[in-house]
Amino acid sequence: MNLLHSTQTVIKEALEKLGYQEAMYELLKEPLRVLTVRIPVRMDNGEVKVFTGYRSQHNDAVGPAKGGIRFHPDVTEDEVKALSIWMSLKAGIVDLPYGGGKGGIICDPREMSFRELERLSRGYVRAISQIVGPTKDIPAPDVFTNSQIMAWMMDEYSRIREFDSPGFITGKPIALGGSHGRETATAKGVTICIREAAKRRGIKLEGARVVVQGFGNAGSYLSKFMHDAGAKVVGISDAYGALYDPNGLDIDYLLDRRDSFGTVTKLFTNTISNKELLELECDILVPAAIENQITAQNAHNIKAQIVVEAANGPTTLEATKILTERGILLVPDVLASSGGVTVSYFEWVQNNQGYYWSEEEVIEKLEKVLVKAFENVYSLAQTRRVDMRLAAYMVGVRKMAEASRFRGWV
Repeated sequence: MNLLHSTQTVIKEALEKLGYQEAMYELLKEPLRVLTVRIPVRMDNGEVKVFTGYRSQHNDAVGPAKGGIRFHPDVTEDEVKALSIWMSLKAGIVDLPYGGGKGGIICDPREMSFRELERLSRGYVRAISQIVGPTKDIPAPDVFTNSQIMAWMMDEYSRIREFDSPGFITGKPIALGGSHGRETATAKGVTICIREAAKRRGIKLEGARVVVQGFGNAGSYLSKFMHDAGAKVVGISDAYGALYDPNGLDIDYLLDRRDSFGTVTKLFTNTISNKELLELECDILVPAAIENQITAQNAHNIKAQIVVEAANGPTTLEATKILTERGILLVPDVLASSGGVTVSYFEWVQNNQGYYWSEEEVIEKLEKVLVKAFENVYSLAQTRRVDMRLAAYMVGVRKMAEASRFRGWV
């Protein structure tokens, strides 16, 4: 089942549970608009290569679209559509005045030079400039894009519009109006969700055994936050394998040794497989790598009491059902990884008012937003007797459905 189809399945169920008619599902199951663009880029060897890019705007009934731009060889239109729907849900869950957006370019940035990446980034902004902007659609970094790429994009947009527009894009360098705490925001949000979930299950974080799959941006910061909170991170993994130590790994040492792509396991000989990592004895399991990691095949072997999804779509719908039936508390991705979009919102607010907050203020505000969001989803799951994923979709879709109804769209 592909990402778009499984997302639509849960949205349909959420809207039915909330009592909306079929017409609302028809409106929300697909983005309002998807732009496909072709971007010619002169490569360093003088040849011109033409790249395909997308920008999907799921729904702007609540406010401007918001969502990242990924540079990846496997980007597809369906994936970009599904991810824009997820951004709408995340914005609804943490109660931001946004709808969901998402962008992507089919390319492999690891095989491109700095200059080629700059030309591609600027070309993409020129191609989509008609439909984006601080009050229409606000992009941000995603897979294989970073603050430098956001800076080029902002510069290009400001040139086209002929005025400085820091609020056009988030995830920028601090010097160009970026926000403190943006880099660690996703991991910080996951950490807050782990803490709240552990409270509900009566697990003390100090000494709790945690397994983190994935050691990229989210996974590595998260391992550090867990380690600092006194938890024992007993397993971590990257694309090449996994490390396990029942007494807890030395996270600071691993962070120090990892390369720029977040890989560290190549330095060790006694590694285990990713499959073995997911089935380790632990209290809390955090899939922070790629989608479809916990499936109907291995869900019966998961030994954690709590699973918190830091990656996009790491657990299939069949596996969600199995885990819930086994009494495992699953905190879904649309809630757990919403720290990034929350701090992106803070950055946009700071840009719009021209007044900037300290890192302490940002973290304090993030804490408030996420604790409230967790409480809303958890209590709805309890009262309606549904799993946390369906509850999160119900919370996430409600504001968007209401806004669409008030506007007279449905």
